[in-house]
Amino acid sequence: MGKVVLVTGVARQLGGRLVRRILRDPEVQRVIGVDVVRPEHHLGGAEFIQADIRQPTIGRVLAEHRVDTVVHLDVTGTPLGAGGRTAVKETNVIGTMQLLGACQKSPDVRRLVIKSTTSVYGSASRDPAVFTETTSPKSLPSGGFAKDSVEVEGYVRGFARRRPDVAVCVLRFANILGPCADSPLAEFFSLPVLPTVFGYDPRLQFVHEDDVIDVLTLALHEPRRGTLNSGTFNIAGDGVLLLSQCSRRLGRPTVPVLLPAVTWIGSALRTVGITDFSPEQIRLLTHGRVVSTVQMRETLGFEPKFTTAETFADFARSRGAGLLPPHTLVRAVDQVAESLGALVARGDGSRAHRAQGDVG
Repeated sequence: MGKVVLVTGVARQLGGRLVRRILRDPEVQRVIGVDVVRPEHHLGGAEFIQADIRQPTIGRVLAEHRVDTVVHLDVTGTPLGAGGRTAVKETNVIGTMQLLGACQKSPDVRRLVIKSTTSVYGSASRDPAVFTETTSPKSLPSGGFAKDSVEVEGYVRGFARRRPDVAVCVLRFANILGPCADSPLAEFFSLPVLPTVFGYDPRLQFVHEDDVIDVLTLALHEPRRGTLNSGTFNIAGDGVLLLSQCSRRLGRPTVPVLLPAVTWIGSALRTVGITDFSPEQIRLLTHGRVVSTVQMRETLGFEPKFTTAETFADFARSRGAGLLPPHTLVRAVDQVAESLGALVARGDGSRAHRAQGDVG
């Protein structure tokens, strides 16, 4: 008998892709997809159950189908349909609590995989250069998706203590990008002009949506020799990109503004529904965030196919040309930098000349 896998959040593209991928796995007997709305994409041969994980009905689904593996993807930063931020928080937090309660009561569940985020580390001026899985954040997220994820991970740790017989794997993903990316950061990078915080050029990491599917599939199975797929792991592509590099590769110019103005712009963009430019995203675009992926490779045994730069390049191709061709934007930035350098040099020369005159 193969595995019986339940996946939450299958109405989103990522959940649908994972279900179709798992169906091809010879070790999997059945796949059950759960979401509050019916997905617009096909789920292959998977069985779809329209259910709200915030309700006790999820416990009956686990019991009726003798589910032994649960993949919880329904922790997200963007609403699906109507409801807005309130509905998202309820699904993220209350839905996770209800799902974990059902898993705790089920004698069949043996493996639990949780989609989390590196946003749990926050973004602050005093942050370390690189976060490891055991690093305590200098400033905990104060709201939004990041705070939801911190609460979710706390409930998951409690579940792991109560059910030590269940293998629990928490995957903290860096910013997920790719041709089908659906996230506030993807929406931000799709703006024709990118508002940035004056005086800051943060370091960013990305993980490709294809790698997300691969590592989630890996976490479903028994660990290979010399690896361990229970615990908490940072998942990101190699390398980092500066926000300025991202804008040039997109061909989208930036508009540096003072931090209070960025906050106002973010509120305005949220109000008109263009993008969810939340306070947590503003902090990310101010201070950045970089995580260590040593445990991902050495303990989990996963090697991403895409680096951070390759992930962003694939995303940029899917968004089409920006206002300026990338090579034109790079040349313009270089020319401005050269002009500023010449002005500084002339200013230094003038000051030196005046100093010599004073000495004379």
